[in-house]
Amino acid sequence: MFSAVADEVIAETQRSHERWMGEAIRAAREAEAAGEVPVGACIVADGVVLAVAGNRTRTDCDPTAHAEIVALREAAQQFGNYRLANSVMYSTIEPCAMCAGALIQARVPTLVYGARDEKAGAVDSHFHICDARQLNHRVEVISGVLESECRALMQGFFKNRRQRSDISGQKRI
Repeated sequence: MFSAVADEVIAETQRSHERWMGEAIRAAREAEAAGEVPVGACIVADGVVLAVAGNRTRTDCDPTAHAEIVALREAAQQFGNYRLANSVMYSTIEPCAMCAGALIQARVPTLVYGARDEKAGAVDSHFHICDARQLNHRVEVISGVLESECRALMQGFFKNRRQRSDISGQKRI
């Protein structure tokens, strides 16, 4: 009996993570359509969406306008506090050092991300910022939610970008 209840709770949690990651994926696709790297983020507190955002670095001409940062800013405004102590951040890709640090500053208790970023990820791939004992806050990390879909978004974007660059003969920035 207990095992069946526990299994159902786990299944419901997984469905919830997939639902909110789906919102982040939608934002990533919108970012890609706007010419941005397809990363999306969604922040949820008590089952309510506080913010959904995609990358906006090119659109805003702002190197800090990563999806996670844009979502944190919007969520803080919605919540009325820069500390988002009861929230969950969903990100399609493992956050970079800047975004992982922002999660610490915002006191976000849980991060759920889709695919690892072997080059710049600062949560599991490098640095391990979210569980650094030198910092005053730790973030629970759940990885691999809708991983293949999140990875395919990034791989497809960069594959298309390389092909366009090869055809035009222009160097990528």
